[in-house]
Amino acid sequence: MLPHQMTTLFLIRHGLTAVTGTRLYGQTAGIDLDDRGRAQAEALAERFRSVRLTAIYSSPLERCVQTVEPLAASKRLEVRASQALIEMDSGRWTNRTLTSLRKNRDWATVQRAPSQFRFPGGESFTEAHERIVGETQRIAARHPRGNVAVATHGDLVRILVAHYGGAHLDHFQRTLIDTASVSVVHLDGGIPRVLLVNDTGGLERFAPPARRRTPATTTTKGEPTSRGNLRG
Repeated sequence: MLPHQMTTLFLIRHGLTAVTGTRLYGQTAGIDLDDRGRAQAEALAERFRSVRLTAIYSSPLERCVQTVEPLAASKRLEVRASQALIEMDSGRWTNRTLTSLRKNRDWATVQRAPSQFRFPGGESFTEAHERIVGETQRIAARHPRGNVAVATHGDLVRILVAHYGGAHLDHFQRTLIDTASVSVVHLDGGIPRVLLVNDTGGLERFAPPARRRTPATTTTKGEPTSRGNLRG
């Protein structure tokens, strides 16, 4: 049974787009989910079927909002856009192909020592770390004992998993976060607990515990009678 005094955060990476895995599109707006991503979004809502959500937050970029719209509709919740959940500002690297960036001499720093890197004309990884951790802490404070879905971007989910797992920022690249995956953490003001990382399957384990029914007994006539009605 889950400890309900904690806030549970379900960290969701957005679904597939036509350029996922080929370009560093950063904070570029207007990039929608493709057919594969829309199918992932529909499947995500089904995966959450047994989970009682308190709220849904999202990066304001279309690919994140569209990922959780079916989920929000199924739970009858609004999608609360948060600028603090937006993708990193990749500056002059924005919209460059990943193939070309891997040839850049600074790429090794991004992979091995990201705490020492700032995107040219953009954001540093330490700034992104402070931004995303601060926002999840604020969300948790707004929803004590709640189950909250947070839709954001791959690197930001990885930064959060590393942070709440006690790893240094320079180690966040060691975790793989797939599109439409769910990672789960508990926050309670004490020791955070990482419960799930990069999951693309069912979430039934996070369903509330089933209510126990009062056992029935049988009268001499074979009719069920509640135990509270028995005498002697």
